[in-house]
Amino acid sequence: MEQRIVLLCLALAGAGPCLGSFSDYDYGGMPVMINRLVGEPSVLSLRGRVDANWYRVMNSESCPLECDCPTQWPSAMYCDSRGLTYVPTTLPPRTQYLFLQGNRISSLPPEGFKNSTLTRWLILDHNEMVSNQISGAVLKGLPHLQNLFINYNNLTDIPGPLPDGLKQLRLAHNKIGKISPNAFENLKNLTLLLLHGNQLKTIGEADFKGLQSIILLDLSHNKLIEFPKNLPPSIQQLYVSNNSLASLPQDCLMGFDRLQYLRISHNKLVNQGLPADVFNVPSIVELDLSYNQLSSIPPVHQALQYLYLEANHIQGTDA
Repeated sequence: MEQRIVLLCLALAGAGPCLGSFSDYDYGGMPVMINRLVGEPSVLSLRGRVDANWYRVMNSESCPLECDCPTQWPSAMYCDSRGLTYVPTTLPPRTQYLFLQGNRISSLPPEGFKNSTLTRWLILDHNEMVSNQISGAVLKGLPHLQNLFINYNNLTDIPGPLPDGLKQLRLAHNKIGKISPNAFENLKNLTLLLLHGNQLKTIGEADFKGLQSIILLDLSHNKLIEFPKNLPPSIQQLYVSNNSLASLPQDCLMGFDRLQYLRISHNKLVNQGLPADVFNVPSIVELDLSYNQLSSIPPVHQALQYLYLEANHIQGTDA
């Protein structure tokens, strides 16, 4: 039967990447989506465009001295890159978008957001957050929170409990070695979960229990030696690159009827460890097997459009 692969990439190691290879975006491998129709501000700070004192003069409501409050987005508080060791306590109730990245904040006390319970976006990237200094009630007290960014911190556990309405949770580049029991149990609305750049070694049977709507799950750059089991069947994009996988179970992709993008590059996969029909998944349109130890091209489904195989041990092909 005729194959329909549009792109087959077989570049040798040291020859440079294939055209069309993946590139990372900021904030954990995915671009941040901004919805201008609901007035969402840019993740990039507006600080420096207009004098901060002018902001305060032009705003009828108070603005914390530690932050800038642009009139373009009255609901946004830009408190980023100020050397802060704490969350400002004078946040106005109108706060919906709170930018605290690039500080030295290590803790979230129980009453940290008591005056800003309408917060929808909370960005704490590039701080010094540690798990045992995050109050168990502080995040649950933000019922409107939809996007939580805690990339590049010192977390060793999933923070929680988390608000039920959360849609995006970004915990990349921390020190998380395990997923706490029931960490995601009530997050039925979560669509994106970034856990890459952590220290996960195994995935438990109930680790992702409750994730009914998850679309993108990134487990790359961890220490996995086995392909994760019991993943939510709603996944469309699954990334497990840069781990230590040498083989895949026979049924590891069974039931993933929505899976479209699968990246398993930079592992230790060999042909002997791949069941004959493991990639015979009609929904997959893009498969990345580059930087492994494959000696031949594994069988794939005819619907596959993009196949990346560069930097393997494949000597020749009739593809």
